[in-house]
Amino acid sequence: MSEHARHAHHHGQSEGHSHGHAPGGDIEASLARAAATCLARGAQLTELRRQVLRLILESAQPVGAYALLDRLRGERRGAAPPTVYRALDFLIEQGLIHKIERLNAFVGCAEEPGHGHTHAHPHPHQFLICGRCGSTAEVCDDAVAGAVAAAAARLGFQVHRTTVEVEGICAQCVPGKSTPG
Repeated sequence: MSEHARHAHHHGQSEGHSHGHAPGGDIEASLARAAATCLARGAQLTELRRQVLRLILESAQPVGAYALLDRLRGERRGAAPPTVYRALDFLIEQGLIHKIERLNAFVGCAEEPGHGHTHAHPHPHQFLICGRCGSTAEVCDDAVAGAVAAAAARLGFQVHRTTVEVEGICAQCVPGKSTPG
């Protein structure tokens, strides 16, 4: 499934699996699938975790923990940083979101909940980050993951997790270019 973009955020439009900018029904369906996945794993998508996941799914761009906290305080006055960080840790562990280290922000996973990965998150994922508008696309490219694994093996390095973050300019921000259709 080389170079198959499963998820992209570009100026408020989604490609591939929806996660942000989805009509309310799509987000509700994603939340229902996430709750069912957690339940099947013996975990619980509590109301707080559900609210944090909803805020991430509704966000047009990767969203930071403190921005989530600010938005959450509109719904829960007593929300504090530790509660948001615990919810984020849970959502990452369940494979429902990713942390984009370069941005110190979070996005929903492009894979549908229940696709089989948990905290180890074994599917390959790379993020394309636009330096102009902040849009982020998750690309699941086995060839990129294979190249990293092969390079690591040549050095005797054991890979536990691979995340590639690429900075550049998205198609919509490149002067004179339009989004591929």
